[in-house]
Amino acid sequence: MVNFTILAGGYTSFVASYLFNSDTNALTLSNQSPTGANPSWISLLPNTNILYAINEASPGGLQSFRIGEDGFLSSAVNTINAGGNISAFTAPLSTGQVAVVNYGSGNALFVPTEENDPAQFTTDYSLVTFDAPISNPHMVLEYGSEVFIPDLGADKIWRLAENGAHGNWTVHGQIDQPTGSGPRHIVTRGNTLYTVHQVSNALTQQHIPPAPNGTSIPLIANLSILPPGLPEGAVMAGAEILLAERSKHFPEPFIYVSNRNTGVPDPRGDAIAVFRVEPRLSLVGFVYTGLQQVRGMQLGGPEKEFLIAGGVAGDGGVIMLKRTEGGRNLTLLARNTEIPTRVGFVWLN
Repeated sequence: MVNFTILAGGYTSFVASYLFNSDTNALTLSNQSPTGANPSWISLLPNTNILYAINEASPGGLQSFRIGEDGFLSSAVNTINAGGNISAFTAPLSTGQVAVVNYGSGNALFVPTEENDPAQFTTDYSLVTFDAPISNPHMVLEYGSEVFIPDLGADKIWRLAENGAHGNWTVHGQIDQPTGSGPRHIVTRGNTLYTVHQVSNALTQQHIPPAPNGTSIPLIANLSILPPGLPEGAVMAGAEILLAERSKHFPEPFIYVSNRNTGVPDPRGDAIAVFRVEPRLSLVGFVYTGLQQVRGMQLGGPEKEFLIAGGVAGDGGVIMLKRTEGGRNLTLLARNTEIPTRVGFVWLN
């Protein structure tokens, strides 16, 4: 029997812990740990029991917790103001800092942690404001010595690097995106960048230019993520992107992209679009989830063979899917509706 513990944040004042039994395909709610308001995005510091959570509010916040038995969280070790409004994403960096982006105020905060206890924040923060008429940053991705931050308001992916002193981050370049596309989340594969665009409902592929760079470069691919047969009144917005590399039982890599319908709901639920990566980026098909507004999802298991997802609206709860047909399809294994909505997920094992 293999049990997996998954933490799930949302627009509540708690983080939920789920237990997934991969032998019986049972998905069970284990507990709920109190947090600050709206811990919609959560991130695990690798190889530790430390969890970081944003407070998606105005003002936004950043909290740290220790993870105990069955995924239950300690009381908050540290809670700080994130330096802006509507904090939307957080990620620990290999530099010993935690990055937070503030969707509502167009900036990002880099928070150093104590070397011997990364759950403790120090006060030498670095706040970076993005120079654009409209700025809505929505993710942080470490790429070599740089940090990439997609900005769906500015239609750019900002390139940041430490400027001299450790922890002093500044913008030193950008990767321009199609006007009006709204780049939201990204993944990289070698020197290739894949971006899901919230506004244009597209997945794009392009080479990453040498740093720094402030010019646009031709797209290799620009594909729609929209499923067929949407109801009249549907209002679509691209959300999450996940990359699964090849492994023993999955001979080729795939990308999975979630759709969010914020208008008239689709009876099938919102769809996850499946894309083949090689030899060229191409759409394979769609998997309907029975969820409304799939903002967050995450891969887990030894070969990333499982995918957990939740909706922001409705009462579809949390679902566990399994990658099948070599990764070309997703099969529903379990659904838990004890908590009607969830957003961000972290696999603990």
